Amino acid sequence: MTAPTREPAGEGELDGFPSTPGGALSDYDFELPGDRIALRPARPRDSARLLAVTPGASPELADRTVSDLPELLAPGDVLVFNDTRVIPAQLFGVRVRGDAVARISATLHKDLGDGAWKAFVRPAKRLAVGETIRFASGPDAEPVEGGLLARVTALEGGEATLCFDPGAASFEEAMLAVGHVPLPPYIARRRPEDAADREDYQTVYARLPGSVAAPTAGLHFTPDLLRRLGERGIGTEFVTLHVGAGTFLPVKAEDLNAHEMHAEFGTVSTETAERLNAARAAGGRIVCVGTTSLRLLESATDENGTVGAFADETAIFIRPGYRFRAVDVLMTNFHLPKSTLFMLVSAFSGLETMQAAYAHAVETGYRFYSYGDSSLLFPKANR
Repeated sequence: MTAPTREPAGEGELDGFPSTPGGALSDYDFELPGDRIALRPARPRDSARLLAVTPGASPELADRTVSDLPELLAPGDVLVFNDTRVIPAQLFGVRVRGDAVARISATLHKDLGDGAWKAFVRPAKRLAVGETIRFASGPDAEPVEGGLLARVTALEGGEATLCFDPGAASFEEAMLAVGHVPLPPYIARRRPEDAADREDYQTVYARLPGSVAAPTAGLHFTPDLLRRLGERGIGTEFVTLHVGAGTFLPVKAEDLNAHEMHAEFGTVSTETAERLNAARAAGGRIVCVGTTSLRLLESATDENGTVGAFADETAIFIRPGYRFRAVDVLMTNFHLPKSTLFMLVSAFSGLETMQAAYAHAVETGYRFYSYGDSSLLFPKANR
């Protein structure tokens, strides 16, 4: 991959445009009944509902299904997918200190290379730098000889750096043997992870391992839907953004300028960038499947709207006041109240439009979050 030609955006920068407050955290709150949170995906995947949202003085809200997507787009449009693959990043282990044994959970969230990972650990107070964690197949299971183990090389608050020694097996094989799918907290609180999640929480086009959360808008696609989109003359391109566990962290600062985004690594190839620029020059629209694809493309696009090759981290925080450069249409699931992702969709289609769309979704029984239904968002005027 070619290195980026400019620094990726960070907090307070709005990817090269002047920072604006984007309102206060309370502006992005809404009521959501607990029974609207989906605990399992729709089957088949493309049978999920799809709310098409067109901004305006009176927003146009059209109730469709994901399988209708080919007729909602036009020949020459290009869908951009995130082909990251979710790894079984939730681990349970044992720390032995003399006669004292402590149970430890770790959620890997950033690959540092050479077997080292950043991880959120609990309870962190039971760990010290230099100690070893031996991992097992579950929270109450005992580690096996020659299984997965890691040494704590750094510890700050609830975050540790873990250096893994896979023993006789490869790291990937050991992870598959003892790791668990890191379901989002709002699902994990209501049911345990099971065998079905290994397939359900993975897109059908997932390719490069590295994410601890799925790019959930892509969970709705099936091989048949992808075929019908191609027959309609709608293109497909793939980028990679490895989603970190920071995506689940809540926004706590009422002043949005005080919120710190976690950086995530992404790549856009030179060839993909060139094809996207050519499609747009020919009148096609760039349709991002998911906020991860959108955040990556916006980080890879210059102030003139030209997508470039990218291979770096991005901590871009998109909220109202942001001026979009690359993306024309967004397909995304329904997000948490007060989340950075609800702020992102409000920046794209307008806060009042999204408040109306979400109120309609709640009233008419749409299913929310990772395993829930989807929306197809068109941009507000003068974005």
